[in-house]
Amino acid sequence: MEDNNKRMTRNISLTGVMVAVNVVLGTLITIPLGPIRAAPVQHLINVIGAVLTGPWVIVQAFISSTIRIMMGTGTPFAYPGSMVGALIAWLMYRKFKKLNFAAAGEVIGTGIFGSLATYPLIMVLGLDTGFFWVLAPAFIVSSLIGAAVSWLMLSQLEKRNLFEAFRNN
Repeated sequence: MEDNNKRMTRNISLTGVMVAVNVVLGTLITIPLGPIRAAPVQHLINVIGAVLTGPWVIVQAFISSTIRIMMGTGTPFAYPGSMVGALIAWLMYRKFKKLNFAAAGEVIGTGIFGSLATYPLIMVLGLDTGFFWVLAPAFIVSSLIGAAVSWLMLSQLEKRNLFEAFRNN
């Protein structure tokens, strides 16, 4: 029971730290792609969260998106992209235990499924449905950048056996 409480506390703490890093760096690092702002930090944090906190990454994605929207640095399109990407990244990592699968899951989850999930939101917001063809490529580019950077970072940690030390503490 104590190990479960310790793990829960660690995951909640890491989730909070990742939300803070995401919100702060997300305001500093955005890539304008036409009418959309690509936020590769969200995708970077999603992959790291999927590997380090498991399903807590979905909570992180929701809270981060909410704060970014409230601050005016994100749009409602952040929800489907970030949360679906986080979910698929976690599920892929959980199944295969490989960093490249977590990164690929983020790109598939955000770039494909997340962008498809924005289509109903586009219609509800009364936007031209052609906007989807601007949004989907932006999601793919943004998730590719963030996932690639996170994969590079996590690969270096894995080479130095820091994951093993993290899991044992």
